Amino acid sequence: ADEGANCVVSDRIIDDEARSVADDLATRGGNAKVAAIACDVSQADQCRALVAETVAAFGGIDVFVNNAGIGFMMKPMLEVEPADWDTVIAVNLSGAFYCTQAAARAMIERGAGGRIVNIASQAAKSGFPHLPAYVSSKHGMIGLTRATAIELGAHGITVNAVCPNHVTTGLGAEQNAYFSKLLGFANVDDYLANMAAKNPMGRPGLASDTASACAWLASDDAGYVTGEALNVSGGEEMH
Repeated sequence: ADEGANCVVSDRIIDDEARSVADDLATRGGNAKVAAIACDVSQADQCRALVAETVAAFGGIDVFVNNAGIGFMMKPMLEVEPADWDTVIAVNLSGAFYCTQAAARAMIERGAGGRIVNIASQAAKSGFPHLPAYVSSKHGMIGLTRATAIELGAHGITVNAVCPNHVTTGLGAEQNAYFSKLLGFANVDDYLANMAAKNPMGRPGLASDTASACAWLASDDAGYVTGEALNVSGGEEMH
């Protein structure tokens, strides 16, 4: 919105929080047009409906960001239930595929190219304990990024992934509480201080770091960049 784009906000339920985000976006940039559309990305038909409603509202899709994710199912690998595994993979990986497929079809039909950006994670490159489904889904997202970039390049569509390190969003806060206890820290503040000390830039990631990377990948400046998994980690992840 700050860059002048019209925007769609989507979540499983469009509640007061989602509407508040949409209302805020509408005041940014050049007074962007904003829609809020419900979608459970684990359901392919809802992903197709999300894209169809977006095209109907705005005439097409230029940029699609796969940002939906689940990372709060934290437990030892030996204790993970099949339902836990299936839920995480359904949202983080299958959801990205369903949305990518639907968005790409709309972009190809329009004939103007486009940008698809997948929000992966440092966990797409490195393993972490007690997150087997999450780590697997994010590694899989990099494979999805590379495979679709090869097929969609001929249509002028780039597909890239952004790999942030830890960011204390609402989901990140749950991870902070869990891992600070698991690793024996006295409190969350000590855990965060240790995390910052290990980072070359001296701090965890911010949501704005990820957003800036997405904005660049969506820009004309990144028009020849595709199939990449871009680390946005302050130097914590270099692989």
